[in-house]
Amino acid sequence: MPVYRLREEKSEERAGRAHLKISDGPPDFSNKVASGSADCFLALDLLVATAPANLDRARPERTVAVISTSEVATGAMVASPDVRFPDRGGLLATLNRVTRKDDNVVLDAVAVAEALFDNHMMANPIMLGAAYQAGAIPVSAAAIEQAFALNGVAVEANTQAFRAGRRAVADPAWAATLRRPRLGAAESAPVVSDEARRLIDTCHASAGLRALLERRVPELIAYQDAGYARRYVEFVGRVAAAERAAMPGETRLAETVARYLFKLMAYKDEYEVARLHVGARLAEALGREYPDGVALRYHLKPPLLHALGLRRKLAVGRWIEPLFGVLVRLRGLRGTAFDPFGYARVRRIERALIAEYRGLVDRALVALAPDAYERAVALASLPDVIRGYEDVKLRAVARFREEASALGFGPDARQR
Repeated sequence: MPVYRLREEKSEERAGRAHLKISDGPPDFSNKVASGSADCFLALDLLVATAPANLDRARPERTVAVISTSEVATGAMVASPDVRFPDRGGLLATLNRVTRKDDNVVLDAVAVAEALFDNHMMANPIMLGAAYQAGAIPVSAAAIEQAFALNGVAVEANTQAFRAGRRAVADPAWAATLRRPRLGAAESAPVVSDEARRLIDTCHASAGLRALLERRVPELIAYQDAGYARRYVEFVGRVAAAERAAMPGETRLAETVARYLFKLMAYKDEYEVARLHVGARLAEALGREYPDGVALRYHLKPPLLHALGLRRKLAVGRWIEPLFGVLVRLRGLRGTAFDPFGYARVRRIERALIAEYRGLVDRALVALAPDAYERAVALASLPDVIRGYEDVKLRAVARFREEASALGFGPDARQR
């Protein structure tokens, strides 16, 4: 009869690490896996798995790693958009160096779980199934499934997830077909109408820049109108022409401006949120996904009520949906004196940012030369820091302006 001994380390510096020993004889004194003595390294979280204290348990000639490549965000990543998940290739290389690289199993357990079970909760039993199928767990499948039954919690789901993990290893081609599309997500690039194509042709763009414009110009026409998209194309074209004259062969500046001027011009106001919702046909997608019906609630915070002191969102039913269509048809009011949403501080700043950004880029073009080129590209990419909504977005705008000044383009900065 096998003996199972589990030790989970919960101290702050060892959080996320558990030890499991399986033996068919008397267990040794410690229920903790010694350095270099792990037979199976089950990496449910890439960042935790690559911590030095955890890597210390593995040995290249002994340890098989079963690795989930799912990106699990840390608290720092949630709190700050500047903190990015480390390069997965580097993390995998770190694990491969201390384990049996050729025998390791790698899969995105969260993606498999979401595709099969509509949530990420089954990722761990999927990984357990993968480890079993890889021969890294010396317990029978029947015993593991019996343990699910004895535990009595989500027995069917855990069992099926365990079996899915086994199949993902036995049939990698099957695992590659699993895909859980996000409801309402766009499945293809926007259609480039004749009107949009004529606008793009005036830009005389390189292949890379043209590809960017073919996605963005139709969106801006739908966002507002052809005149709005024309102003975008004309400015990008002017940047491209100046770049060709000063830096032959370079296209990064124009491409960066194409990305970030679009971001600023297509800010998500009430009209745009309504358009995106109507275009996504979310209710239809939910109906196909849940044929027995689903309760749908929209959580909204109208600017007028916010100005009157409302600090929380209102939950409303589907009766509000016709209003979305009305807002889409009224988007021509955007930015005019008749725009009921345009007087909010964040909306006024969003509109002002478009002209502010164009002015900064114009200043960079005046002095565009090889020794100033990288600084101009850096300036053009600064809108990337502008994220979030309301107060979060306003703080990001302040940072955008500070960084523009640091590059020598702010209102009080002297050109370098």
